[in-house]
Amino acid sequence: MEMYNPAHPGAILKDGYFDELGLSVAAAALKLGVSRKTLYDLINCKSAVTPAMALKIEKAFNSSADFWLRLQTQYDLWHARRTVNLDNVQVICG
Repeated sequence: MEMYNPAHPGAILKDGYFDELGLSVAAAALKLGVSRKTLYDLINCKSAVTPAMALKIEKAFNSSADFWLRLQTQYDLWHARRTVNLDNVQVICG
């Protein structure tokens, strides 16, 4: 069974938090202690949630850093499964 294309965590942050709370990128960036460009890139799916950013989101939005990092891992793995060529990889065990 193939997993669906997971949403980028930045899109979830924008749609589920910023839009719901009426936060602008500038206001949210200030509250998160990051630059507007850093936050803009994240919510526009141009950069990834890092452990440091996950911790900032955790504190600012009373959520779990683990949750944001799991979302990022799911997103990255789904895309890697479609782009990484494994033809030259040999099975070592199994």
